[in-house]
Amino acid sequence: MTYLGASAPLTVLDQRARDIFRRIVESYLQTGEPVGSRTLSLTGVSLSPASIRNTMQDLTLAGLLASPHTSAGRIPTHAGLRLFVDGLLEVGDVGAEERREIDARLVSRGRGFDEVLNEASALLSGLAGGAGIVASPVRDAGVKHVEFVALGHDQALAVLVGDDGTVENRLMPLKAGVTPSTLQEASNFLNARLKGRPLHEARTEMRTELDAARRELDAAAARLVEDGLAAWSGGPDRERALIVRGRANLLQDREAVEDLERVRVLFDDLEQKEQLIGLLDGVSAAQGVRIFIGSETRLFSLSGSAVIAAPYMTGRQRVIGALGVIGPARLNYARVIPLVDYTARVLGRILDGQET
Repeated sequence: MTYLGASAPLTVLDQRARDIFRRIVESYLQTGEPVGSRTLSLTGVSLSPASIRNTMQDLTLAGLLASPHTSAGRIPTHAGLRLFVDGLLEVGDVGAEERREIDARLVSRGRGFDEVLNEASALLSGLAGGAGIVASPVRDAGVKHVEFVALGHDQALAVLVGDDGTVENRLMPLKAGVTPSTLQEASNFLNARLKGRPLHEARTEMRTELDAARRELDAAAARLVEDGLAAWSGGPDRERALIVRGRANLLQDREAVEDLERVRVLFDDLEQKEQLIGLLDGVSAAQGVRIFIGSETRLFSLSGSAVIAAPYMTGRQRVIGALGVIGPARLNYARVIPLVDYTARVLGRILDGQET
């Protein structure tokens, strides 16, 4: 697993400060409660309460800790969490039981492209306890084959197979009177013009060609071609799908109950499709697990949330998309980082056609 983080300036902390800081952050991530000197003294710190309080004050002045109330307890700031994640966090591996669950739910014969992405988002949400997000791939592979398959008198399945092995299925309504020969005519028209070409590049040109070919095509076949192009490409606003599952998990955190305004802002942020996709595209470019805490992303600066994300890629290391988990800054980083990484690797293998 590759984790990409900033270089943490731990050298600014002596061993005493580093030990106390680590204990405070670990306790906070586990309980969500401010940590006081008395609590620390019970964890085996060989210092007097006065010495502990002095060190906590130094860490507060350094911007690594903050006091949320008038109590003497401290919690890590976002800068403190970043320092901890980059320099002190010990990341393990995904447990055997969780691996089996991820494999069983994602590796499934006959499952469609969209269904796998939806399952990955729901899976991350359930295992990590936040909201799972998945950005669909940028489809730059050429078209290998297209076909319209009748499912009844009023419905057809529009199937697009890419050179990269991905299969995209879309249900389409059929007008009355569409025959099997009409479906074949539309399929032949698209195969002759799309094969080997990326759909997004050919879309505009294809519509121009369709206008010119209407005299040769049966009217019903021309309509099928037009509907198929619209279904596969989804139009300008739907070319990239963003799947978000598990918003309700964000209400389970104790801090969320106390700060409903922050949750409202977070829910608003989750509706910003283009910005979220842009964030995940940046993760794709890095080719490693990325972590964003609070104001490190413009999108989540007001809600103070954290994002753990990773790209999913083909066996040839070509990045095709990204996924992740969004939650409170108090995420269980040690557990969620390997979960996100492993899920991304399994998803990449499936979409690359390596899982059969």
